[in-house]
Amino acid sequence: MSTDALSITDKRNDRTYEVPIQKGAIRAMDLRKIKTGADDFGLMTYDPAFLNTASCQSSITFIDGDKGILRYRGYPIEQLAENCSFLEVAYLLLNGDLPTTSQLDEWVDSVTHHTMLHETTKTFLEGFRYDAHPMGMFISTVAALSTVYPEARNVLDPEIRAKQIVRLVSKVPTIAAYTYRHSRGLPYIYPDNSLTYTENFMNMLWRMMEHQYRSHPMLARALDILFILHADHEQNCSTNVMRAIGSAQADPFVSVAGAAAALSGPLHGGANEEVLRMLDEIGTQANIPAYIEKVKAGHCKLMGFGHRVYKNYDPRARIIKWTADRVFEVTGRNSKLEIALELERIALEDEYFIKRRLYPNVDFYSGIIYQALGFRPEMFTVLFAIPRTVGWLAQWQEMITDPEQKIARPRQIYTGHMQRDFVPIEQRTGVSVSA
Repeated sequence: MSTDALSITDKRNDRTYEVPIQKGAIRAMDLRKIKTGADDFGLMTYDPAFLNTASCQSSITFIDGDKGILRYRGYPIEQLAENCSFLEVAYLLLNGDLPTTSQLDEWVDSVTHHTMLHETTKTFLEGFRYDAHPMGMFISTVAALSTVYPEARNVLDPEIRAKQIVRLVSKVPTIAAYTYRHSRGLPYIYPDNSLTYTENFMNMLWRMMEHQYRSHPMLARALDILFILHADHEQNCSTNVMRAIGSAQADPFVSVAGAAAALSGPLHGGANEEVLRMLDEIGTQANIPAYIEKVKAGHCKLMGFGHRVYKNYDPRARIIKWTADRVFEVTGRNSKLEIALELERIALEDEYFIKRRLYPNVDFYSGIIYQALGFRPEMFTVLFAIPRTVGWLAQWQEMITDPEQKIARPRQIYTGHMQRDFVPIEQRTGVSVSA
């Protein structure tokens, strides 16, 4: 019997099965051979929220939550954030290796010259109410690009896929900036090809009457670092949605829109906005002890602490804290930062939080930085979607080219009625309501 196998004894009939173990996992389909008879469907696994189910094999992002490790294509996130631009990291995620100088120049040039939106897309944006949420506008507009580029449906053509990837990476900052300008009643600003990716985004956001808007270099670099940290994070909720929609061979525009819809939920991309609400509720450093006691009593949560994957200090949180210090050197410190620093100090020293492994995560400081940069909370999730589009596309492309992948179709455990015969309405005695 192989040592890289799991022996399972079925106590229903005393039969023993050998299930191969590969890369620390067993294939769920191998459990189907465990049956009580020829008419038995076979065993399935039941795993709500996919807490212990690997839906794919991926070479893009590696996470070790217990050790606080995050790597893109094998490179530690700390090294990439310190040494790379966002577009350099985007190239890495999409292509598997860091680019050479000529490859990077060609990639940056291609992205830079695809940032414009078709004028009809601007008209589409103008149809939204003046108070429409930017994330709803972003999702809808990205999906609408599917009608502008109908060839994108040919997802099995590598050249067509590559062209749509460039278009999406290029255009999501433009869409994001336009949703912001729309919400403020401001005219749209065309992209400026002389600027870097993040500088151009900030130009489209905040340029007013000046001939050219020039962002502070440190603030542009801070946004670049935030984009790097948010580019991919393995099989999270929105990435799972991207892969599920893409498995039906839907085009990448509607697939990204679906992933962005998942990101818009407060349990996913909206967490940093919840951190700001918590800091506003606390108000001053003097109120922190009382709030900590409320957390311990179970009356509220300490937002921005803890993570489904990380059971150690989120490696992105360390980088964001350093970035926050650089940003506040330019913008000046505010009271929220002082509250956040004190909350972090307490959580890292208090046995209650240490025992529960509640360490700061990437959301804890990112919202404070975004606010310091001039963004309103409703824009936070849109800012998340810009870099995550790269990760979604990398995962989508990997899924499309994986011969093992089929259209996503989870099983279920049926808990409803078995066969019932129809009863005419005049003979029915009442309605049974069930969830």
